Order: sequence, then C-alpha cells, then structure tokens
Amino acid sequence: QVQLVESGGGLVQAGGSLQLSCAASGRTFSRYAMGWFRQAPGKEREFVAAISWSGGSTYYADSVKGRFTISRDNAKNTVYLQMNSLKPEDTAVYYCAAAPRVVPGKQWYEYDYWGQGTQVTVSS
Repeated sequence: QVQLVESGGGLVQAGGSLQLSCAASGRTFSRYAMGWFRQAPGKEREFVAAISWSGGSTYYADSVKGRFTISRDNAKNTVYLQMNSLKPEDTAVYYCAAAPRVVPGKQWYEYDYWGQGTQVTVSS
C-alpha cells in the first residue's frame, strides 16, 4: 500500500515556474515507477511525465518536453515535477501516481495508487 500526497501547486503568471512535490508513505517507494498526470476542467486525465523506480529513465508528454523535469529522491520517498515556462494551457489539477513496476506507463490505468491532486493555475 502506498499513500501519496502532492504539494506545491498554486497561481503563477505565464512564463513562471512551479515545483510540485509528491510525498509517498511506505518502505518500498523505490520499487515503484512514478508518474504525473493532469486533468483540466471538462477534459480527460492526461499523462505528463513519468520516471522509473531507479530514476534512470524519464518520459514526457510532447506538450511539456523541454519545459518540465521529473525527478525522485528515494531516500526521501519523494518525486518532483519542476515546471518552467508555464503556459495557460498547463492549468489543471496535477496528480502523482505510483505503479509497482520498473518501467512506468503513460496510461492512467497502469497506475495503482493516486494522490488527491494539487491545483496549478497559470494566468495569461
């Protein structure tokens, strides 16, 4: 069982930066691939970024590639999403998720555990 708690969301102007954090409970955090997803009002939940359990491999949606960076600190049971050059279309609730596998997937149904989400709003 893994419990996830996101933090770091907020309101930022276009072009600004935010860093999201996701703190995980449990002693086996390092055995989980982690992902970030987002959901805007009226839209489906979409993949943003993912990282393998060792942190050696990362994956990004085309819409955030070059602007967002996912990382993890297994000693702190935490995964991060650094978001730079934010755009109004990045506005959404951001969720972190955990999957008991080495290589993360890009589909929401591949993840077993979810946080409650944190709101990110980018003003133009």
